[in-house]
Amino acid sequence: MPDLSQIVKAYDVRGVVPDQWDESLSELFGAAFARVTGADAIVVGHDMRPSSPGLARAFARGAASLGVDVTEIGLCSTDQLYFASGHLGLPGAMFTASHNPAQYNGIKMCRAGAAPIGQDSGLADIRALVEEWADSGAPEPAAEAGTITQRDVLADYAAHLRSLVDLTAIRPLKVVVDAGNGMGGHTVPTVFEGLPLELDALYFELDGTFPNHEANPLDPKNIVDLQARVLETGADLGLAFDGDADRCFVVDGSGEPVSPSAITALVAARELGKHPGGTVIHNCITSWSVPEVVKENGGTPVRTRVGHSFIKAEMARTGAIFGGEHSAHYYFRDFWNADTGMLAALHVLAALGGQKGPLSELVAQYDRYAASGEINSTVDDQTGRMEAVKAAYEGHEGVELDELDGLTVTAADWWFNLRPSNTEPLLRLNVEARDAERVAGVRDEVLSIVRA
Repeated sequence: MPDLSQIVKAYDVRGVVPDQWDESLSELFGAAFARVTGADAIVVGHDMRPSSPGLARAFARGAASLGVDVTEIGLCSTDQLYFASGHLGLPGAMFTASHNPAQYNGIKMCRAGAAPIGQDSGLADIRALVEEWADSGAPEPAAEAGTITQRDVLADYAAHLRSLVDLTAIRPLKVVVDAGNGMGGHTVPTVFEGLPLELDALYFELDGTFPNHEANPLDPKNIVDLQARVLETGADLGLAFDGDADRCFVVDGSGEPVSPSAITALVAARELGKHPGGTVIHNCITSWSVPEVVKENGGTPVRTRVGHSFIKAEMARTGAIFGGEHSAHYYFRDFWNADTGMLAALHVLAALGGQKGPLSELVAQYDRYAASGEINSTVDDQTGRMEAVKAAYEGHEGVELDELDGLTVTAADWWFNLRPSNTEPLLRLNVEARDAERVAGVRDEVLSIVRA
C-alpha cells in the first residue's frame, strides 16, 4: 500500500519517482480525477522531466478507462495547461515538480476554467479513491473506454497572452532569457516571435536533469549566469523562468534583481489603466509599495494569506483584476484567475519598451522600501517561538499585531512577518522598513528571540 500522505500535499501531488509513486499509481490518480470531477473530457500536459511522458500517459489511460475522453497537449508550461483548461472548458492535469530536483515529479490539477483543486476542493477525495483502489484493485472500467487524442495549443496560448497586452509601441530591446532547461525553452520562442526583441537564449534545451543549475530563480545562486550575461552583452533586461515556467523573475540592465513586489506594483498600475477602479490582491508579505501604488492608481488593494489557493479564492470572491505574490506568482482575471509569469513578463517588456529610460529607472517608482528577503530559522518548537515573539511586541505603543498568516507586526516605519513552514521545522521571517539600517535592527531583534 503506497503512503500517499508523503506525496499528496496541500495543493498538488509531489514525490520521488519511482520510489514514492510510479505509472501504476498515476493511472489510479487519472481514474480518481475523472470520478471526482465528474467530467466527460479532460486535458493533460507535462513538462520535460524524463518521467513525465510516461506518468502523463498512464494518467490519461486511467481516466479513459472510466469512459472519459482525454486531450493530450504534450510538452507545455503549467500556465499553458491552465490556458488549455480555460480555453477548452475542461478539467486539467499538469505533470511537473516545478523547481524540484530531477528525481521528483508531481501533478497539479484543476477543474474546468483552471479553477484550483486543493485538499478542501477535491484533492482529499482523489487521494481517498486512490488509496481504496490501491488496496482493493482498480475500479470497474466503463462499458466504452474514452478516446485519447493529441492537440497542440502552444500557438493559441501565445496568441491569447499577446491579446492581453498592448505590445504595438515597444522599441527594440535586447533580452536575455534563462529558461533553466525548463519549459520556458519551449514557450518563449513562440510567445516572443515577431516582437522587436533581440533574444539571447540561455539554457533553452529541454532537459529535466537540470545540467546547468536548479530551475528555481528564487534562489540567488540560480540567476548568477543570467546576471553575468546581461552585463556582458549590455542587454536591457534579463528574465528567468522556473522549471514549469509559471513564475518569472526579472533583472535590470545592471544585473540587479527586481523585487517581485515591484513587478506586482508595476503590473497592477498597468492593469488598473485597463480596468479603472479594479481590485488587486496581494499577500501579507509583499511590499508596502503594492497597496500604495494600487490606491494611487484608483484601485482597491486586498491583503490575503500566502499561497495560490488563497489568492485565487480571493480573486474569485472579489472579482479582482490582478494578484501578485512575493514569490513571483502573478494572477490575472483575464487568464481565468490563474497564474502566468509569461503574461507578467510581457507587461514588463511593454512598460520598458514604451519609454526611453532603463528598467532600473522605471521600477524605482515601484520599489520604495528596504527589505530583508526571506530568512529561515530551524526551530524545535514553532508555536513556542512564535508566542515568544508575539509576547515581545504585544502592547507596545504604536505597534499593531495581526495573525492573518503567521504573525505580522507593524509600526510607523517598519513591519515584519513571521510564519511557520507547513512542511519543515522552520520559521520564515520577512522584514521591510524605510531604510536598510532599520531593516537590520528589526531583523536582528526578531532573530535573537526566534533563535534563543
